[in-house]
Amino acid sequence: MEKSRRGRARRKLPPVPAVLLGALGALVLGTLIGLAADPSPLVGTTGYVVATGLLLAVGLYGSTYGIDLADLRRDLRGVVAAVTLGVVLKAGMISGVMVLAFDRPEYLVLGIVVAQIDPLSVAALSQDGHMSQRARSLLTAWASFDDPMTVLLTLYAAGYAYTAAGHSGTPSVMGGGARGYALGLVLNALLLAGALLAWWAGGRLWPARQAGEGPERPRRPATPLAVLLVVAMLLLAAVNMLMLAVAVAGLFLRTRAFTRPLARSVTSAFLLATVLLGLFVAQGVSLGPGLLLGASAFLAQAVVAVLLMPLFVRGLSRRDRILLGIGQQNGLTAVLLALTLERDFPKTVGIVAPAVVTVNLLHYGAQIAFGCWSRHRAGKKPHPAVVPKPLPRHPAPADGTPGPSPGAPSGDGTPGGAPASTDGLRSTAYPHGCGGPSRQTPVE
Repeated sequence: MEKSRRGRARRKLPPVPAVLLGALGALVLGTLIGLAADPSPLVGTTGYVVATGLLLAVGLYGSTYGIDLADLRRDLRGVVAAVTLGVVLKAGMISGVMVLAFDRPEYLVLGIVVAQIDPLSVAALSQDGHMSQRARSLLTAWASFDDPMTVLLTLYAAGYAYTAAGHSGTPSVMGGGARGYALGLVLNALLLAGALLAWWAGGRLWPARQAGEGPERPRRPATPLAVLLVVAMLLLAAVNMLMLAVAVAGLFLRTRAFTRPLARSVTSAFLLATVLLGLFVAQGVSLGPGLLLGASAFLAQAVVAVLLMPLFVRGLSRRDRILLGIGQQNGLTAVLLALTLERDFPKTVGIVAPAVVTVNLLHYGAQIAFGCWSRHRAGKKPHPAVVPKPLPRHPAPADGTPGPSPGAPSGDGTPGGAPASTDGLRSTAYPHGCGGPSRQTPVE
């Protein structure tokens, strides 16, 4: 009976993380709000652009802030391959499935929308305990720096898809084209340079100090000044959508005082972004294409992570390769891209919204399955049998007082057993149980 209880305990599913329960509630809340009021008039307004940009900036800064720099330097080839070749392959596979399934050339852009990994979702949900720190840093860098390649693909694929769908002219999403893209890179570089310079100057004018000692090494600005600098950078990035600068800044603008508040900020931004997703889910969705798009994105990530990444990243365990393969997550970034494409490709949001939900459900379901499989494998590994060693007889005291007989109870009340520990618990001489092997299980 004891063994059956232990088996049921091992088969019990892990508890659902609080952030996922919060995300489910946020999605329901956003859907209810969207049913009561149409959010379409808000799209494109200054407040909407700044609010969504700020959510994305917080997610990007929080995700790169947690990257281990030593792991990033070691796996730099893999990160570059993931955000360039990996994004192109994923977009090609997803778009190919959608175009072949529905014979609509405008669906080519859908593969680009969901090919990237959402950094806000990764930052909020990455502390699952299964993935090593090295693999987590690789996935976080992948999610943080794949957006520039996604934007570049959008510039070229949108023009082809727009013409192939029978429209004349050029889509509005192309904006300034290659010139606008180059200008965006220059502005990102300027914002990054300004943030790094201000951080360096602040570390000399008002440095953070250790308790009762001199300035910290390396020099950092004092916490109030550091908060002011980072908030100013995030606001500038949100207004002008300069997210590449924020992602790179998270690797260098670091101080210990940010760790806990930033984790809470990332979780809050993730929940608010989920409310925003619910607003557009309420406006109507194309369930069939959305489900296929989400499933294709999830499988494309698995193919690239399992087959491509080992060519560039050496030494990853099989466990980490599997977890990278099920690491596809979508969220606010995909919704923002879909809203950008909505004017030129109607119903894009209605397809992308259920795809985002599908991808995240597949991700969480795969995480649960992997956790159960890992525990099952750990339970099947044979443990070496523990044979209780006979305890030595108590020597006769020096004063001649007779010691306890061999069958007399010892300190814990069991005949010939181990003495009670000083904290009143039974002896921990047996590593696989509380008092050695049970009577029903013979020792081999």
